[in-house]
Amino acid sequence: MSDHKTDIEIAREANKKPIQEIGAKLDIPSEHLLPYGHDKAKMSAEFIRSVQGNEDGKLVLVTAINPTPAGEGKTTTTVGLGDGLSRIGKKTAICIREASLGPNFGMKGGAAGGGHAQIVPMEDMNLHFTGDFHAITSAHNLLAAMIDNHIYWGNSLEIDIRRIAWKRVVDMNDRALREITCSLGGVANGFPREGGFDITVASEVMAILCLAKDIADLEKRLGDMIVAYRRDKSPVYCRDLKADGAMTVLLKDAIQPNLVQTLENNPAFVHGGPFANIAHGCNSVVATTTALKIADYVVTEAGFGADLGAEKFMNIKCRKAGLAPDAVVLVATVRAMKMNGGVAKNDLGEENTEAVENGCANLGRHISNLKSFGVPVVVAINHFVTDTEAEVQVVKDFVATQGSEAILCKHWAEGSAGTEELAKKVVQMAESGMSHFAPLYPDEMPLFQKIETIAKRIYHADEVLADKSIRDQLKAWEEQGYGDLPICMAKTQYSFSTDPNLRGAPTGHSVPIREVRLSAGAGFVVVVCGQIMTMPGLPRVPSAEVIRFDEEGLIQGLF
Repeated sequence: MSDHKTDIEIAREANKKPIQEIGAKLDIPSEHLLPYGHDKAKMSAEFIRSVQGNEDGKLVLVTAINPTPAGEGKTTTTVGLGDGLSRIGKKTAICIREASLGPNFGMKGGAAGGGHAQIVPMEDMNLHFTGDFHAITSAHNLLAAMIDNHIYWGNSLEIDIRRIAWKRVVDMNDRALREITCSLGGVANGFPREGGFDITVASEVMAILCLAKDIADLEKRLGDMIVAYRRDKSPVYCRDLKADGAMTVLLKDAIQPNLVQTLENNPAFVHGGPFANIAHGCNSVVATTTALKIADYVVTEAGFGADLGAEKFMNIKCRKAGLAPDAVVLVATVRAMKMNGGVAKNDLGEENTEAVENGCANLGRHISNLKSFGVPVVVAINHFVTDTEAEVQVVKDFVATQGSEAILCKHWAEGSAGTEELAKKVVQMAESGMSHFAPLYPDEMPLFQKIETIAKRIYHADEVLADKSIRDQLKAWEEQGYGDLPICMAKTQYSFSTDPNLRGAPTGHSVPIREVRLSAGAGFVVVVCGQIMTMPGLPRVPSAEVIRFDEEGLIQGLF
């Protein structure tokens, strides 16, 4: 195959195998796979329960430097490494996150990898897939409807309609819905109030689905969600509205992990929420922990740069699920190094070793941050055809000064043949027992101190700026028994700072907190920093403008 083919063209030529054959590679009996067509299936709860006594395989996290418009290829590398580990004889499962429709029709594109390191069916994964996000949207909005309905029929819970904390959600970038007024039009429509929408992936229901161990845990966590407050500021829970049971029923299939395959017919579990800039951005706990019971190696990813995705993977997901990564792969590209070094996107094709060197500061900070969790790190240089040998060597030399190794990977063009060296290095690291993982902060540390710890140790900020009202809110939650929760930072993915234009490895910056939200069911406190939005907008020219069917009835423009 020639390299000028698009991702969608390569995916379309895939030699897919029936999903039962893919499940058999991990010893999943076909009766425990609920098929969605011929190439997708959900894994049954019975099978998940049956393997709990098995020993865990090795867990490998793939993360990246701060993203740039040049692209890093984190998912592509996750898939390429999974295929590479299979190639060298390891029984491997890949665990990645599902794609949100918002970015697909906006500017980021899909989440199925690229080139010859992709997961298929690519079009399905980037559209409705198996309906998990629709189920989450429906469950979330059922609760929203029940809150307003409860108030309409007399409000026996005495909800203060000025203090309803539960917004509505939709899985689309729609800035017009960020702030709305609802229940207009007279007595029959209820009591007018201010409201708003978040994107579905920012929903606490999404976070709970990703962190719940099973259906019973899911229902308990949904019941624990705080949806509003009374005038005396006492909380009103989801279970008080008796919405938790029906919400769980809506999510009965959504909590079952989805099995698909790579272009090289290796098993991949695609389950759970993206958006590590505003959510915790990890594959579901059910998918990852089950994969560890049935594979020797599990390769998973966490969203955006390591300052967001990896930090949340370590401090939220690993803490909650009792996981510990055996090795971490940090993805970087020469192109992104250049952009971090000040080169404009249009000039990335020209050799510029000086800019690569300048941009390496961002990479260096991520390496040291990851090592602070006690995990061994290898750097994967995701190869682009425009990279020169001199530029690649600059990255390799720099990484060597940081006490790690950088390996050139050509999986986009060559599939698993391009990641063999990386796979062997990962096995060596994972089987040497080098990992001594520990989260960044203890449960008992006060909430504001946890926020400061992340801001200073991961973002290298001088201070956290927070109004007295925010500090008082955190103290109130501590008094209510929520002080042991971890922190989920919502901030720009483009910089270590809260300013998306501050590339490289900035110092001397502050982290301003705009608001804090308690996700009592998911079990973390969301801290909204700077200008980050929990409902994104579409760009000036959205991808939706070029997505269509061609004359042959094939989808064009989706990537």
